[in-house]
Amino acid sequence: MTDSKYFTTTKKGEIFELKSELNNDKKEKKKEAVKKVIASMTVGKDVSALFPDVVNCMQTDNLELKKLVYLYLMNYAKSQPDMAIMAVNTFVKDCEDSNPLIRALAVRTMGCIRVDKITEYLCEPLRKCLKDEDPYVRKTAAVCVAKLYDISATMVEDQGFLDQLKDLLSDSNPMVVANAVAALSEINEASQSGQPLVEMNSVTINKLLTALNECTEWGQVFILDSLANYSPKDEREAQSICERITPRLAHANAAVVLSAVKVLMKLLEMLSSDSDFCATLTKKLAPPLVTLLSSEPEVQYVALRNINLIVQKRPDILKHEMKVFFVKYNDPIYVKLEKLDIMIRLANQSNIAQVLSELKEYATEVDVDFVRKAVRAIGRCAIKVEPSAERCVSTLLDLIQTKVNYVVQEAIVVIKDIFRKYPNKYESIISTLCENLDTLDEPEARASMVWIIGEYAERIDNADELLDSFLEGFQDENAQVQLQLLTAVVKLFLKRPSDTQELVQHVLSLATQDSDNPDLRDRGFIYWRLLSTDPAAAKEVVLADKPLISEETDLLEPTLLDELICHISSLASVYHKPPTAFVEGRGAGVRKSLPNRAAGSANANADQTGEAGQGSESMVIPNQDSLIGDLLSMDINAPAMPAAPASTTSNVDLLGGGLDILLGGPPAADSVAPAGGASSLLGDIFGLAGTSLSVGVQIPKVNWLPAEKGKGLEIQGTFSRRNGEIYMEMTLTNKAMQPMTNFAIQLNKNSFGLVPASPLQAPPLPPNQSTEISLALGTSGPIQRMEPLNNLQVAVKNNIDIFYFACLVHGNVLFAEDGQLDKRVFLNTWKEIPAANELQYSLSGVIGTTDGIASKMTTNNIFTIAKRNVEGQDMLYQSLKLTNNIWVLLELKLQPGNPDATLSLKSRSVEVANIIFAAYEAIIRSP
Repeated sequence: MTDSKYFTTTKKGEIFELKSELNNDKKEKKKEAVKKVIASMTVGKDVSALFPDVVNCMQTDNLELKKLVYLYLMNYAKSQPDMAIMAVNTFVKDCEDSNPLIRALAVRTMGCIRVDKITEYLCEPLRKCLKDEDPYVRKTAAVCVAKLYDISATMVEDQGFLDQLKDLLSDSNPMVVANAVAALSEINEASQSGQPLVEMNSVTINKLLTALNECTEWGQVFILDSLANYSPKDEREAQSICERITPRLAHANAAVVLSAVKVLMKLLEMLSSDSDFCATLTKKLAPPLVTLLSSEPEVQYVALRNINLIVQKRPDILKHEMKVFFVKYNDPIYVKLEKLDIMIRLANQSNIAQVLSELKEYATEVDVDFVRKAVRAIGRCAIKVEPSAERCVSTLLDLIQTKVNYVVQEAIVVIKDIFRKYPNKYESIISTLCENLDTLDEPEARASMVWIIGEYAERIDNADELLDSFLEGFQDENAQVQLQLLTAVVKLFLKRPSDTQELVQHVLSLATQDSDNPDLRDRGFIYWRLLSTDPAAAKEVVLADKPLISEETDLLEPTLLDELICHISSLASVYHKPPTAFVEGRGAGVRKSLPNRAAGSANANADQTGEAGQGSESMVIPNQDSLIGDLLSMDINAPAMPAAPASTTSNVDLLGGGLDILLGGPPAADSVAPAGGASSLLGDIFGLAGTSLSVGVQIPKVNWLPAEKGKGLEIQGTFSRRNGEIYMEMTLTNKAMQPMTNFAIQLNKNSFGLVPASPLQAPPLPPNQSTEISLALGTSGPIQRMEPLNNLQVAVKNNIDIFYFACLVHGNVLFAEDGQLDKRVFLNTWKEIPAANELQYSLSGVIGTTDGIASKMTTNNIFTIAKRNVEGQDMLYQSLKLTNNIWVLLELKLQPGNPDATLSLKSRSVEVANIIFAAYEAIIRSP
C-alpha cells in the first residue's frame, strides 16, 4: 500500500461548502452563503476562488443580495480583471433598472472598480445616470465622475463628463448641486494644469447659495469651500454673499461653522473696515466661535488653533470674550496651553488686571509645563501692555519668592526680556535675582542670569565673583551658557578693566584653547583680537545699544497668516503650516491668499489704498497683467520715485515667520551700519586697513535697444551692484543724423520693485557720439510678477520719440549684503522648508579650489555658513537674501579636480531658482 492515503481526505473544506451553497437554488440559502463569503473576506481570508460563483448571484431582484455581491466585486475585481468583465453586462443592465436604488448602486460600484477594461464600459451608463430623472442617481453619478477622473483623466475630458458635471450645478436638487461641487473640487485638486475647471461667476455663485440652505451638512461644507475660492467683483457683491452665509454660523456642526467663518474672513478683506456692516459682521463672528469651546476637548483644540489664527488677523472679533479662554481645572494640557496663547494675544490695557490675576493662579498649578508657560505669559504681558509692566514685574517677584525651582528659572528668563524692553527701569530687582543664583540648573535660565550680570555689571558690586563661580565648571556648561559667559566677562572687563584682567584672560583661554566648539572659539578669537588691537572699537561693538525686543515675537509672518486664513477648518490651520509643508502631490502646490483689500473694493478711495500699502508688512507678488498697456499709459515726464530708504520690512518674507522670529526679536532699524564704516572697522581689527573692497562679478554689456528700433538711438547695458546699491550701466550711442536731447527713463512694474533712484542725467548727444550712464535703482517701486521673474520692461524717451525694450536683471545684483544666516537658524530653516521646495542643478566648468570659490561667492553676497568634507567631496552650505527679503538656502557639492558640481537649493519661493542658478553659473565662470 502506498503513502498516498496520508494526502487524501474525506473533508471537502470550507471553500467547497461555500461554493455548493452559492449554487443552491434557494434564494435564502444563496444570500446566507454570500454573507459568509463577505464575512470571510472581511476578516482577511482569501475567497477569490469563489469569484465566478459570486458573480452568478448578481442576477437577482433582491437589493440586499445585490449590494453584497457588488461589495465582493469591488474587493476582488483588481486581482481578477478577466473575471470581472463577466459582470459588465449586469452592471449595464442594472443602470437601466426601474428601481433608482439599483441604478445608483450599479453606477457607484462600476466607479469603484478600478479596472481599465471595465472603465471603457462605464461611459454610456454614466452619461445616462448623469441625466437620470431621480436626484439620488444623479448625485451618485456626480461622485462617480470624480472617481473616473482619478482612473482616466483624459477619458473624462474626451467624453464630455466635465461639461455634464458643470450643468449639474444648476440642478433643482440641492444635494445634486453639493455633490457636483464636491466632484469638481476633487477634480480641480487632481488636475495637472492648476487652472480652475469652473469659472466662478455671479450666476454660479447664486445657484450655490440657493442650494446651501437645503443640502446636508457635508454638502454645505463642500459648497462653502467653493465659495471661499471666489473673489466677488465689488464690495456690494461681497456684502450680499456675507448676508446669505451668516445664518450658517448658527449650525450645529463645527465643520460648517468653521467653513462659514473662513468665507466671511476672506470677504471681510473686501469690505470697508469703517462701515457699519463690517462692524456688525465682526460682532456676529464671536458667538459661534465661543460656542465651539463648549464641545468635547478634541473639537475645542481644533477650534482654538483656528481662533489663534483669527485673533492674529482680527483681534477685534474676540476682544470682549477673554473669559471664555480662562482655563478650567479639567481641561487637557493641550487645550490649556492653547487657551493661554490666545489669552496673551487678546491681552490689552482694559483686561490686563483680570489676565494677570488668572496667570498668577495658573503659576501655582501642579502641571509643570503649564506653570512654565503661565510664567512666560506674564513676561509677554509685560512686553505687550506697557502700562502693566510694573504690575507684571511685581507678580514675577512674588513668584520668585515661592522658591519653586522651575518657577524661579522661568521668571528669570522672562525678566531678561523685560530688561531689554524697558532699559534702566526695573534694574533694582537684580539683587533679588542674584539671591537665586545657586538654584539655577537649566541652560536657558543660567544663560539669562549670566546675561543680566554682564549687562548690568557696573551695578553689581560682586559681578566678578558671580561670573567666576560660573567659570569653575565652564567645560561642563551648555554651549548657550558658555557663549553668554564669554560675552558677559568681556563686558565686565570693558566696564571695570582694572580688577578683571585675570578673569578675562582666563575665559578667553578657556574659549580658544580648551574648547572644541567652533562658535565659541571664533567668538573668543574675535574678542581677543578686538581687545588687543583696539579697545575703543571693542567697546563700540560689545557695549553697543541693544535693539528693543518687539511686543509679539511669535506672530506668524503676514503672508503665511493670510494663506492659513484661507485654509481655516483644514489640517493646515491646526498645524499652522501651509499644505505644501506636509502634503505632497495633488493640489499641494496651489498657494492661496486673501484678496487685496484695495483692489477688491470698487469704491475704495485713494487714501485707503495708501494706508493699505503702508500698513501691510509684506506683499505677495501679483500676477502679470497687460504690461504693454502699463508702459504705454505711463507718464514718461513724471519725476522719478525717490530711492527707497533702507528698510527692515519685506515685500515677501519666505522664511515662514522671518529671521526676527527665529532669533527671538526683530532687527533694529538703526542696527545696520553703513557699508564703509563696517568694512573699515573689521579691516582695523584684522589688520586689513588700506585694502580695497572687492567687486562682484561683472556681466558684459549686451545690446538692449538696436539703432534700427530706436530711430538711431542704440542702448547697450548691464547691471552691477556697488556699495549696497543696484546700478543700471548703459552706453547710449547716437547713430542718427540729428542731436538727441531731453533723455528720460521709466521702468514698468516688476517682480523686485525696481525704480530709478533719481532722474536720468544724460547730456545732449551729438550724432555718432556715445555716453556712459550709471543709473542707481531703488527697490521701493510697485511690485508685479513678471515672466521670467527677472524681466524688466523699460521706456526711454528723448526729443525724437519714446522707445520700449525689455532686459533681464542679473541675479547677483539682487543679492543683499545682509544675507548671512546664523548656523542654527540655517539648520532650523533648512529642516522647516519641505522637501517639495528643494531643487537641484548641475554646474559644469568649475575651476579653482573650494576656498577660492567660497571667497568668490562671498564677494557676490552669497555667504558660506559652514563647510564639510564628506567622502572626498567638499560641501559648502550657503545662504543669500534677495532685495525683497526672499531667503534662499543652498548646498554646493564640489569634488577637487572635478569640473562638475551639484547645487541644491531650498526656498519657500522656488520661483527664484532659475535666477539663482544663472547667477551661480556666471560667478563660478568669472575670472
